[in-house]
Amino acid sequence: SSGINAEWPLRPGKTIMTGPGSFQMTQHRVCDQCKAVRLETETEEIDLEIEPGMVDGMTQKFTGKGEPHMEGEHGDLYFKVVTQKHPVFERKGDDLYTNVTISLQEALVGFEMSLPHLDNHKVPIKRDKVTWHGATIMKKGEGMPNFENRHKLGNLYITFDVKFPRGELTEEEKERIRSVLKQADVQKAYNGH
Repeated sequence: SSGINAEWPLRPGKTIMTGPGSFQMTQHRVCDQCKAVRLETETEEIDLEIEPGMVDGMTQKFTGKGEPHMEGEHGDLYFKVVTQKHPVFERKGDDLYTNVTISLQEALVGFEMSLPHLDNHKVPIKRDKVTWHGATIMKKGEGMPNFENRHKLGNLYITFDVKFPRGELTEEEKERIRSVLKQADVQKAYNGH
């Protein structure tokens, strides 16, 4: 296009993740009168900070880093937080939930363990009494930080699943268990809802 002295608008290229919280966006300058002719490629690196306590759906705005408008002014670029599913913890608000499987023996006589947290610190769990299947304990302040107030932490709720042993007991083992537990038979049908 001879005789035209103009600033060509940037057209979006692609955005790639270059590391944790760091993205690279490429754009191409294109002459609207010289259809599909790329004149130069520009690359810009954008640092994205995921702040403690951010929740699913929150957005971060980068002013003037988006696609150009018809007048050539750049729009805004938005990144939306999408939380990946974690294999151990589930987040609800600022609280975390998890399940821990224990043996029948541990459920009856107690146990002690350390639960690795998201930042790898150990959450101590100690039970000296009987822990029934489905029992839940709360660990205060072991949840996620609150986005508005980082000094406020959610709680961690741990639900216990009791794994029963496989196999058969001998008559002698059954009698020893009866003598230790000293429980009467309590078979009772009821509507669990």
